[in-house]
Amino acid sequence: MLKIAIIGVGTVGASVANILKDNKDIITSRAGVEIVPTIGVVNDLSKKRDVSIELTDDLDKALNDDSIDIIVELMGGVERPYEIIKRALSKGKPVVTANKALLAYHRYDLEKLAGDIPFEYEAAVAGGIPIINALRDGLSANNIESIRGILNGTCNYMLTRMINDGIDYESILKEAQELGYAEADPTFDVGGFDAAHKLLILASIAYDVDAKPEDILIEGIQNIDTPDIDFANEFNYSIKLLAIAKRVGKQIELRVHPVFIPKTEMIAKVDGVMNGISVIGDKVGETMYYGPGAGGNATASAVIANIVDIARRGKGAPMLGFEFDYKANLTIMPKDEIETKYYLRLRIEDKVGVLAKVTKILGEHEISIEKMIQKPYNTTCAHLLLSTHVCIEKNINKALKEIENSGVATTKPVMIRIED
Repeated sequence: MLKIAIIGVGTVGASVANILKDNKDIITSRAGVEIVPTIGVVNDLSKKRDVSIELTDDLDKALNDDSIDIIVELMGGVERPYEIIKRALSKGKPVVTANKALLAYHRYDLEKLAGDIPFEYEAAVAGGIPIINALRDGLSANNIESIRGILNGTCNYMLTRMINDGIDYESILKEAQELGYAEADPTFDVGGFDAAHKLLILASIAYDVDAKPEDILIEGIQNIDTPDIDFANEFNYSIKLLAIAKRVGKQIELRVHPVFIPKTEMIAKVDGVMNGISVIGDKVGETMYYGPGAGGNATASAVIANIVDIARRGKGAPMLGFEFDYKANLTIMPKDEIETKYYLRLRIEDKVGVLAKVTKILGEHEISIEKMIQKPYNTTCAHLLLSTHVCIEKNINKALKEIENSGVATTKPVMIRIED
């Protein structure tokens, strides 16, 4: 028998306890031992929870009990769970977590502390999709060339509705909040930070790079508007918030931002609240992973898979995927050295000579135009929508700053990257 303590009995924690009870027979058969949720640690004992396990607000009751075999951390946050997990590991207790923010900042510290003690975190990225094990085990024969992921269901739902149903950003954000997909303060989701935390975890497994959220390019979906969607539809693009890790020589691009992506690509077909991840290995080619990225039962499924894996193996697998001291000596590409295509939305005065000024500024920064549409905005202004050929990030930023400061554009230009 393996006894489990659950730290944080919210939606996911309650689902873990209930699934272990409801599906006890099949889980026992697959694990080779009965797994028993024994105690749950919560902050507020007065809050009603639909679980049958003992609840306590005394953390020591779980950590200091020698009969508890595995600690499952589902409380969220960064520093407090970090201290709790360090205590659990110091006592030799295996740990399972779904905490992406914790791992975004402390994954390498925890890897060193864990050593041979099992430490698993499948549920920290993409909920019920087994992407951690796919990268760490299933694709272990491959050098990973790129990862592109839709890792935030809130943003994907909003963008899907904006594109398919013509709903503006503010209206769909309100709807997402009413449906429980977005928080009252949605910044963590719509600003791209949630997806960035998950990307950093995947990049560590694929490339052994230790980066923090502050080190990488992160942009959200807040500036996407109707003209952008019109341009996307005109040229058969979808708009997605993508988390991208890409190997370029001895450097790794790490970035999270909205992209225009051809509708023919598989990942462009991932709609609604679902998540999807494309991984390209040098030997296997492209593999695609699709499923629910959040929700109590989906996330709990991944948590329990980790518990079963610990029950089977006993010894911990390499937390970040490397058994020996492997050093790829890869570095993070500076943000301004990224090369891709770009879409620009400029609101300009609708008069002779303005377009010539725009193209002159772009040309001076070695940026050539691939496609262009001009649409009326009001009686005096127009929207100039254009896409570029491949150019360097620093050049596009300099050009946009010059366009903004020159008075050519009546509002701040909007830029979205293109992945095709």
